[in-house]
Amino acid sequence: MVKFFGNLHLVLVAGLVLALLVIFAVPVNTTLEQGVLRWLHLFFGITWIGLLYYFNFVQIPTMPKIPAELKPGVSKHIAPSALFFFRWGAALTVLTGLIIAWRAQYLVEALTLAQGFLLIGIGMWLALIMAFNVWFVIWPNQKKALGIVPAEDAVKAKAATTAMMFSRTNTLLSIPMLYCMINFNGG
Repeated sequence: MVKFFGNLHLVLVAGLVLALLVIFAVPVNTTLEQGVLRWLHLFFGITWIGLLYYFNFVQIPTMPKIPAELKPGVSKHIAPSALFFFRWGAALTVLTGLIIAWRAQYLVEALTLAQGFLLIGIGMWLALIMAFNVWFVIWPNQKKALGIVPAEDAVKAKAATTAMMFSRTNTLLSIPMLYCMINFNGG
């Protein structure tokens, strides 16, 4: 058992196989495509927002308490790996969400904040802003702050502050975004 649970890839494959068994064995009130898209959207969203909350609730507040000689363990190993899943979780959450709205024929209505689609539209716009922040503000600044790309110490410090501020902005936006997503009854 230790060998099995010690191998993340094996656990993920087993989880996927188990999910496929449930998908094909238990009928749902949607098409297979809709069900799988919603499942993937939720999986990627949990990955994205879970890591957002990890960064804001755990890593950022804890880093000042870590002795200087131990900080590279986080900044050189943990943070870059977490940021990989963070940014791809964001991209795939948005992509699957847009596909769901398009396939259910409410994408335009939601993005234009039309009557009846206002709640999901607000949620979608908040998610789009958050994903933009991830890819075009947080990630480029984290690359500098973590030394993934060369930068002087003053630039690294400014980049770390910018990344933190936009990460906190995303935390703020995630709260109403989650409300909008959970309470949309259409599509």
